[in-house]
Amino acid sequence: MPEGHTIHRLAARHRELFAGQIVAVDSPQGRFADGAKLLDGRRMTDTEAYGKHLLHHFTSDGAELSLHIHLGLYGKFADGPLPAPAPAGQLRMRMTGPGHWLELRGPTACEVLNPGEVATLRARLGQDPLRDDSDGLWAYRKIRSSSKALFALLLDQSVVAGCGLIYANEVLFRAGLAPATPGRDISEACWQELWDDLRALMKEGVVRGRIDTVHSAHTPEAMQRAPRVDRHGGEVYVYRRPGQPCLVCGTPIARGPMAGRNLYWCPTCQTA
Repeated sequence: MPEGHTIHRLAARHRELFAGQIVAVDSPQGRFADGAKLLDGRRMTDTEAYGKHLLHHFTSDGAELSLHIHLGLYGKFADGPLPAPAPAGQLRMRMTGPGHWLELRGPTACEVLNPGEVATLRARLGQDPLRDDSDGLWAYRKIRSSSKALFALLLDQSVVAGCGLIYANEVLFRAGLAPATPGRDISEACWQELWDDLRALMKEGVVRGRIDTVHSAHTPEAMQRAPRVDRHGGEVYVYRRPGQPCLVCGTPIARGPMAGRNLYWCPTCQTA
């Protein structure tokens, strides 16, 4: 599932292609036909990412509507300059502007929301580290009152919106924290340091388009090692490296289940 940095990149891309333009919207597959009719012929005013949720905002005759998309595990976008290709396969939504086309396939959610429903969506989400209006102390208050493992809390989208499996594993390693540490045992200073690091890593992900989490001393060039080969790309400390030596201390990276997800950690470096 795409993590938050990918959704923010998509929001910026779609804003660049369509903001301020009147667009045509249809649903060749038919599953979004009613929603497409509501948006067809409207002007896209802006795009927005909140965690793993993407919003396209539209207006017409003073009425505001928003297209809400959650890609889930299988959703994907494609875009390009006109002319648009002929519809093929399970094409949930197609958008066409004066110069570009956009296609969406396989999302978990593709729906039209009114302003009240958008507000409800935002209210159930936690703090997005990539948003300038995020409040790390708000997230800390929820974490400090919970006995759940910090790893699980980082993945809870009602606490930290947009943090996915890779970032959760990696930011805990960088902080030297045991993933099972209860949220209530985390000091405000410790959380603030972790939050700031998470924000910086995710912002770098937006710029690079991939997740890199290793410090300069642990890059392939610095360590004279082979680059990581993985479909997710990027250089990481623990994610999907079970049994391989820790880049810092050499201890084999461990793997185990937690919160229904795959947890990776270094038994030596993460003891706090």
